[in-house]
Amino acid sequence: MERVKPIVIKDSENKREYTLEFDRDTVRFAEGRGFKLQDVDDFTMTKLPEFFWYAFRMHHKSVSLAQAEEILRQIGGMNEQIAKRLLDLWAQTYDSLGSEETKNPNMAVEL
Repeated sequence: MERVKPIVIKDSENKREYTLEFDRDTVRFAEGRGFKLQDVDDFTMTKLPEFFWYAFRMHHKSVSLAQAEEILRQIGGMNEQIAKRLLDLWAQTYDSLGSEETKNPNMAVEL
């Protein structure tokens, strides 16, 4: 499977760059806080900004939800392209559970 490119937000005013993507730890963090992807459709005003914020967690743990919401506002809000990329990045973490790329040849499973 082809790797999904992260979202990169460049803030030229503050000379900051934010890389948004997910890994297993980030997804576990979100799920541990009760986040369910299917809730985004039912609770859009709450869950969509939260979903966006979780994407910061992998590379920018110090970014607060309020900061992420402000960044989302400054980039013009959530559009279809950003939402789709976030979904693809989230799904990519689940694909890694069954990935053979990291298979250790010294480990064997007997059933």
